[in-house]
Amino acid sequence: MGISFEAHASPTQREAGSRPIQPSRPNYNKLHAQPLPINTYPLPPLIPHNPLSLLHIAFTYLLQVLVPPASHPAIPLRGYFSHETRSVHITDHASARILWQQGFFGKGSLSRSEPAWLEREKIRQGVLAGNTSEDVTRMRREERKQFKNERARKEREVIEEKLAEEAKVMPNGFQGDKEGADGHINMPGVAHTSSGSPVLPREDERRADSLWNKLTDADAYEPVVKLLEQRQNDILNQEHLQLTLEEAFFLAYGLGVLDIQDLSTRANLSISNLFSLCRSNSYFPPQKSKYLSPDDPFLLSYVVYHHFRSLGWVVRPGIKFAVDHLLYNRGPVFTHAEFAVIVLPSYTHTYWNSTPELRSAVERKAKKSWWWLHCVNRVQAHVRKSLVLVYVEVPSLEEIGRTLDDSGEVADVGRFLRTYRVRELTLKRWTPNRTRG
Repeated sequence: MGISFEAHASPTQREAGSRPIQPSRPNYNKLHAQPLPINTYPLPPLIPHNPLSLLHIAFTYLLQVLVPPASHPAIPLRGYFSHETRSVHITDHASARILWQQGFFGKGSLSRSEPAWLEREKIRQGVLAGNTSEDVTRMRREERKQFKNERARKEREVIEEKLAEEAKVMPNGFQGDKEGADGHINMPGVAHTSSGSPVLPREDERRADSLWNKLTDADAYEPVVKLLEQRQNDILNQEHLQLTLEEAFFLAYGLGVLDIQDLSTRANLSISNLFSLCRSNSYFPPQKSKYLSPDDPFLLSYVVYHHFRSLGWVVRPGIKFAVDHLLYNRGPVFTHAEFAVIVLPSYTHTYWNSTPELRSAVERKAKKSWWWLHCVNRVQAHVRKSLVLVYVEVPSLEEIGRTLDDSGEVADVGRFLRTYRVRELTLKRWTPNRTRG
């Protein structure tokens, strides 16, 4: 049985109506102040009516040129590529917290989103007090369930009273000392307060106060505190941060803050090797590099991911809402996602219409039914998100060939990605009863 150090009120305090002290919520603005896991050093502002501001700007600029400050996190971020899960694992707890708090990258392997298994386990064992985000979500769902049950009960009571009035009979239900008018169970011989809680006799109340004073004694708590501290140190964190292929490659290539090793060989992966590995593992089963095409799933998804990350959006997986990505303005702890993104290939280059075989293959890949679009758009409208169709212009094999080396591998990843173009189309479901003129 776990012991929790939550603040409680004594029986007399509860009788007076004082509420127990709730643990303070974390300061999300401070925890997620940095949008990305990189350090930036802007120059001081220019004040026109203060000439000393020019000297301040010049001094700061020269100092940063002569002694460049570190742009990467102090802790080296390292991940392991897993072929079984087709993802990158971050096993270091400190690195996982940095990636989550600075950009909302990845998800906990034992959590819904934020890696909070260790906190949940400590709370379950009574080492820590408070609630995690998953506990809050579960309690909100339980409150909604209780509210719906209470609303249904009241509706049934109204119907029964109406039927009783019509039939000129008394309604069925609990009477006497079984249940009061307010819904509380009344025990015979025990007085109750207005809130429905039983009033203890004076002797029992003194015994409860004496027990409470013993529990709140600091000397009595001291051995318990030592035991809980020891238990807190003994709990081993069994959770790791799991990055998608797009997130891992963006951190390794786009920002250069993540070093990735092969989980089986423990060898460091270069950017070109990681790029080929992500492309081949985007198929199931994985394909060899010589069979990869310009429209493989990883390329299309990463081009869109890099595009919106560069615009400042927080991009999260959208499989929960039947889309490819979700776009958050600041992050999932602040607001809900505003846009839902679906990635679609576009074959507008003349090469893809040069032969009947290519034309048939392209039509099979790009064609979507109207019913599919209607269903996806309705789901997004139900959860109050705007659907964004992102068309990725797939280059021809001739354009791709200019970016390859003599061995057929991608020599410059940046030059290779610049051959793709992105077009956005926002859809909104028209509902007649909501959009009347």
